[in-house]
Amino acid sequence: MSDEHLAPLHTWLIAPLDSEVRDAIERLRRAPDVGHVAVMPDVHLAADVCVGVAVGTTHLIYPQAVGGDIGCGILAVPFDTGADRLADPGTAGRVLARLARAVPARRWNRKLVPTPPPEVADYAFSHPELEAVWLRHGVLEFATLGSGNHFCELQEDAEGRLWLMVHSGSRGMGPAIRDYHLQRAQPVGAGLRALEASDERGHAYLQDAGWARRFAAANRAQIAENIAVVVGAVLGARLQWEQAITSDHNHVLKEAHGDACLWVHRKGAMGAAKGQWGALPGSMGAASFHVQGRGCGDALCSSAHGAGRLMSRTEARRGVSVAALRRQMSGIWYDYRHVDRLRDEAPSAYKDIRAVVRAQRDLVKVMRVLRPVLNYKGD
Repeated sequence: MSDEHLAPLHTWLIAPLDSEVRDAIERLRRAPDVGHVAVMPDVHLAADVCVGVAVGTTHLIYPQAVGGDIGCGILAVPFDTGADRLADPGTAGRVLARLARAVPARRWNRKLVPTPPPEVADYAFSHPELEAVWLRHGVLEFATLGSGNHFCELQEDAEGRLWLMVHSGSRGMGPAIRDYHLQRAQPVGAGLRALEASDERGHAYLQDAGWARRFAAANRAQIAENIAVVVGAVLGARLQWEQAITSDHNHVLKEAHGDACLWVHRKGAMGAAKGQWGALPGSMGAASFHVQGRGCGDALCSSAHGAGRLMSRTEARRGVSVAALRRQMSGIWYDYRHVDRLRDEAPSAYKDIRAVVRAQRDLVKVMRVLRPVLNYKGD
């Protein structure tokens, strides 16, 4: 990397960057062909490239600036009923119990695997190695939620309407695609590797990454359909798909920004072009937001993708007690049997989502605020 090259940096922060995050961003700014770096208020440290950044290049593709969970994102859909239907503990318990069966976190012990749609199932991967991963693992992971910060949540808007929010991604296929193509990418210094967008290897990555986005979107849609069966059986409610909001926050897309045509990499940042809808989740104990983009060029028309971690998982498990998590989740239905393993997902392990929203007022406009009613995370 050349010390003479330093890409412009634009930030929307709720607190000064810590030294490790700052150093990682400075390395990224010095990477070849990186011409623009935008840092979102939910930024936090991650492998190679921080979560919560948008990066613009002209001809190089950086798979590490997309990350492993390619296409990870949010689906929000309203039900045709009110959230007050879940006020009864018995009703909420029946929904939670059925969700655990209808939405597995992983592929093991599944009695029925839904068939992926043709736009997913009929894809020809760039290499037989990826095809083998798909046939061995990927097919079985379709309509699974994943672990960590992936979740399904039933929420209430200001009018009392019940909404569903699903956060999930491309499961094991995204990391497999990233890792395969990173092996074929050229080292450019500081642990980063890049592909030429115009050559065969760059094209192959872009095609496979585009498929991962479709897989992730189809995965969320099937999870939502499975949840609709559960909620329909317990509450007699239906999803109103015509009002759905969908967005993803790990991708690379070719976009026009001013007079330039850039490859915009977003890792933990969602698109926020003018008028573009998105869903911004809080932690499992905090509000979520439906937003519309303002089309801010300095941010590469991007937005934060959520609250962003304040503590690492190790720090949260050390610092958040079971009693503290129970206090933080007061008034929200969740599976109390799993309270110990949920400590690293405690609300206090995340940044204040309202502070994140305030910090990016010029990036998005808040259209709807939702409070969590029932939260489900897989084992």
